[in-house]
Amino acid sequence: MRGKLIPILLIVVGTFFLLSNLDFLPMGQIRAILREWWPLILIVVGVLQLRGR
Repeated sequence: MRGKLIPILLIVVGTFFLLSNLDFLPMGQIRAILREWWPLILIVVGVLQLRGR
């Protein structure tokens, strides 16, 4: 899973920026989503790394 983590992260970040550029998701909402959900993102990444071992 470690080898797939960086590409998946890049895809997610790129999707957020694409949605922002297409005005589907304003940049302010992206910041609000990340500000609110960053702990869950860290937990998911940690669980995925533990499962991979």
